[in-house]
Amino acid sequence: MVPTMLFIGNRSFGISNNLRHLCAITQPPTVDVDFFRYNWKEYVWSLVFVIGTAFGGYLAGVVFANPDPVQLSQAAQEMLLSWSFTQPGTFLVPDELFHTSMRNFTFLFASGVLVGFGTRYAGGCTSGHAITGLSTLQLPSLYAVLGIFAGGLFSSWFLVPWMLV
Repeated sequence: MVPTMLFIGNRSFGISNNLRHLCAITQPPTVDVDFFRYNWKEYVWSLVFVIGTAFGGYLAGVVFANPDPVQLSQAAQEMLLSWSFTQPGTFLVPDELFHTSMRNFTFLFASGVLVGFGTRYAGGCTSGHAITGLSTLQLPSLYAVLGIFAGGLFSSWFLVPWMLV
């Protein structure tokens, strides 16, 4: 489907440019930034896609939520207990990760800034590079996906345990 979107509609799959479109839509008339001066109406389909994605997530998480506990293996439960989780597998959103403390806020804010910077620096988000870039055999997208994968491995093996212990 992704190559079809690209070849027939000349539209590539990705979400990261939507922030630029939103800024172009909401740019006040008194502010004149060349980067946001373009015909954003050509990209309304992309904004509708993002709104639909958020709405679908809401439906899946709230309306059609599964009340049963999350099923975790014994090894995963032991690992989470070693990271000071009090009840691993009982909640989809554990308090140890999402409680409001200055430390968690700092980590979440810094993570958001780094992800946002990396997205713009790499010229697209994970889905844009992994789905569109790799399906059209773009070598820079392969490098980006390898970097994203390496960053994910580093985070899951070193940063998350360090944050929680």
